[in-house]
Amino acid sequence: MKLSHFAAAAFSVAMIASAHAEVSKKDQDFMTKAAAGGMYEVAAGQLAQQKGSAEGVKSYGAMLVKDHTAANEELKSLASTKGVALPTALPTDKQARLDKIGRASNFDKEFVKEVGLDDHKKDISLFEKASKNADDADVKAFATKTLPVLKAHREHADGLRKSIK
Repeated sequence: MKLSHFAAAAFSVAMIASAHAEVSKKDQDFMTKAAAGGMYEVAAGQLAQQKGSAEGVKSYGAMLVKDHTAANEELKSLASTKGVALPTALPTDKQARLDKIGRASNFDKEFVKEVGLDDHKKDISLFEKASKNADDADVKAFATKTLPVLKAHREHADGLRKSIK
């Protein structure tokens, strides 16, 4: 049986589309939130490197940039294989939070509280849920792999909080 050029092209598109596994709405939501959170952490880390006065805050910012850039790249790759579109710009609510932190009279203290402790607490909760409940095995594996890094960031921030008082 010989396929026309049109039928062959349609068949190729169908094969490519089937290579993209269907990802549940829950997993897509996780990936979108994780991407937005990762972009926020990178931007916050860059801000800490620029505005931090304590060397510990600056080095923590550098660690956030390095670790979250790596996780963001891994997530982008995963999303691409799953056919999931991720945000490419920082959401306005997260930008507003960064702006607020940047204007704080005690930048180091506000940064550690907002980014290191509060935001990582939310991220850990998000990743814990996905590591246990994601429908897609690859999404679950990404969440499970990334979780210890997020916990280490929060613990590091807790140490910084104690030293900044």
